[in-house]
Amino acid sequence: MNKQSPLVKTLFAAAAVVLLVPSILLAQANYDESKVPKFKLPELLVAADGTKIESATQWESKRRAEIFKMFEEQMYGRAPAAPKDIRFKVQSSKSALGGKAILKQVSVYFKDGQDLPAMEIVIFHPKGKGPFPAFIGLNFGGNHTVNADPDIKVPTSWMRSKKDNKASADDRGKSASRWQVETIVNRGYALATIYYGDIDPDFHDEFQNGIHPLFYREGQKKPTAEEWGSIAAWSYGLSRGLDYLEKDAEIDGSKVAVLGHSRLGKTSLWAGATDPRFALVISNDSGCGGAALNKRAFGETVKRITTSFPHWFCDNFDKYGNNEKDLAFDQHMLMALIAPRPVYVASAEQDRWADPHGEFLSVKHAGPVYKLYGKKNVPTGGMPKVNEPFQGDVGYHIRRGRHDVTLFDWEQYLNFADRHLQDK
Repeated sequence: MNKQSPLVKTLFAAAAVVLLVPSILLAQANYDESKVPKFKLPELLVAADGTKIESATQWESKRRAEIFKMFEEQMYGRAPAAPKDIRFKVQSSKSALGGKAILKQVSVYFKDGQDLPAMEIVIFHPKGKGPFPAFIGLNFGGNHTVNADPDIKVPTSWMRSKKDNKASADDRGKSASRWQVETIVNRGYALATIYYGDIDPDFHDEFQNGIHPLFYREGQKKPTAEEWGSIAAWSYGLSRGLDYLEKDAEIDGSKVAVLGHSRLGKTSLWAGATDPRFALVISNDSGCGGAALNKRAFGETVKRITTSFPHWFCDNFDKYGNNEKDLAFDQHMLMALIAPRPVYVASAEQDRWADPHGEFLSVKHAGPVYKLYGKKNVPTGGMPKVNEPFQGDVGYHIRRGRHDVTLFDWEQYLNFADRHLQDK
């Protein structure tokens, strides 16, 4: 699946050029609240036929499906059903973190007879009596970057961050600060992570080198305009990771939180919306196409994201570039699709490209759906102060600093998980 075709080799150089586009566009972005266009958010609790939604039953039987279909066909793209012949193989299991944890590595095969694993999962869980609640998320640099343990396999998949597009053992533990493995284990949780490039390489190769071809119909060469882009594929991979966690006796599959940062925060939100088995959903600095309201056109915009990264969304989403006014949905509705499960959105003060205020507004304006389920502890006023999280039936914080995942972020996620996933 990860063999490089001639087309892909040609596109590698083009991908490097594309990566420069966001920095060029940054200078053109709007960071002035007075220049945010006037807009009206689409009605959350009014169905397409004008019916007012007044109960959770009405929401589930009528309005939720309407909203989900819009996101699926007009933004992220429709993914295939879970494969019936998926296979898992535990490749290794050993003591880790000075004897405090078990480290497992699991290969996932999406298709029967497939020689190459579709993806590799690395799992840390506490020693002792399980099952343990868990976090699952995709990583950017390879599983070996999450922790410096020398036995973690170095991926062979295409690597976006490298000049030769190959992972290096020299990067072991390079992203450890973003994952805080020991802190997570010490708090009684497991962590599962997957290199996102195992699922789909993060460049526009016409969907030839990721998992998409495994599911093409006879004669199909690429997804249709309403079928899955990379974000939906990465989300699909997270669900397949959950398929395994539900089978692992040391993990409580009913208490798995999905999380992601930046484009992988967009991914975690869509995973949470599409797969109700995720018990808690976390978005870290996900911005446009994730937690931030599209209609604000603040920082990154639909036009900029679909131009720079045309593979992330389905092709139907392109028509909303410089045309956010025609969107019949916005990201507060994505948050509402997760209800009544808890959702947590985090922003960073210096990360204006991701529009922290727009991220908060999505959380706030999803509140009416949570209230249909009797959830009352939702934001109703203005944004919380910096480094002063709001944690209730939904959560939000904006912290000091830049676009990143920090120990402060993880402390809030663990506190929120304690509130919602731990037995009282």
